[in-house]
Parts: sequence; C-alpha cells; structure tokens
Amino acid sequence: MTEPRSPVSGSIPHMAPVSTDSASPAVEMDPVEYTLRKRLPRKLPKRRNDVYVNMKTDFRAQLARCQKLLESGAHREICVHGLGLAINRAINIALQLQAGSQGALQLAANTSTVELVDDLEPEDPDEAGEPMTRTRNNSAIHIKVFYPDPQ
Repeated sequence: MTEPRSPVSGSIPHMAPVSTDSASPAVEMDPVEYTLRKRLPRKLPKRRNDVYVNMKTDFRAQLARCQKLLESGAHREICVHGLGLAINRAINIALQLQAGSQGALQLAANTSTVELVDDLEPEDPDEAGEPMTRTRNNSAIHIKVFYPDPQ
C-alpha cells in the first residue's frame, strides 16, 4: 500500500537538488516539508486598451468589457493578454469579437514566454531548512484586435 500524499506534495513536482545560492552545495528538497506559494506574474504596463484575461472572471463579462472598449470609439484597437490556462480563453474572446463585427475587425497575435517565481516555505520553520524560491516558465499570448485603417 502506498503512503497517502499531502495536497501540497501533489502540486510540487519531484525536483533535482535545489540550491539557494550558487556557492552552497546542493540541498535535497523533500516536497512534504515545504508549502508552495505562487507569486503573481510581473505586471506588464497597463493601458486603458489592455485586457488581461483570467479564468476566474466570467467569460461573458470579459467579452462585454472588450466590446465596450471597441464600441466606445475611444480606441481603434485593444490588446487581449492571456497567460497559461487563460490562453484559450483569450483566443476565444478575440475570435468572438471578430465574428461579432462581421469581419470589420482584424487580429494580430504574438506569443511569448513569461518567467514566474514560486516561493517554497518550510512547513515547520524549526526543523526544515530556510525558504527557497524557484523559477518556471509559462506561455503567454498577446492579441491585438483592431480596425484596419481605411484606404
């Protein structure tokens, strides 16, 4: 019979030895002894026509916000940003906007990789080692939804 796994250890992949700085020898990390805290991603500059899509907000509310920005006449373009799991939702929002405009809107998509930082905090500060950080990469998409210039 296998040992029961804590919810924390299931979310932390088994890693090679982790080092807190380059001068110290590698330290073996036991995932059960640490709590994973995911930091928020670094914020890109926020303009009035930027929409950051996430999976917590209702899809229709995000779509309505984008439509309102475009229909207000204040912006000829908006940028829809999605990170990780929200990439599919960002693409869907951009395609819904284009379909709703009967082809008047055009799309230009760029992808990127964003470096994220996680904190590993010891469960028991007395017995476990010191807090550590690790970095990981996540995919992102940036879609420009715009009215083309009339020729």
